[in-house]
Amino acid sequence: EWCKGNDISILYTQPGCPTQNGYIERFNGSYRRAVLDAYIFRSIEEVKRVTQEWNCYYNNERPHESRDNIPPMKYRAKRCDTK
Repeated sequence: EWCKGNDISILYTQPGCPTQNGYIERFNGSYRRAVLDAYIFRSIEEVKRVTQEWNCYYNNERPHESRDNIPPMKYRAKRCDTK
């Protein structure tokens, strides 16, 4: 309902075809290795807290190799300033 109300289409990839959406597959793998496989959680609240902390790191602090080791949000801000 939320997607429909915001004019967002949901598109599914074919099973066994991760190359159809490489960006999210890469994110899912990074998230699984850094969060889901790294911790034993005691509650859903703990999952949410650790996920939020990791997501903040992933977007704001993590060096991104293909962007001269600039974190994603800093790179985005830099690009927006030059346009």
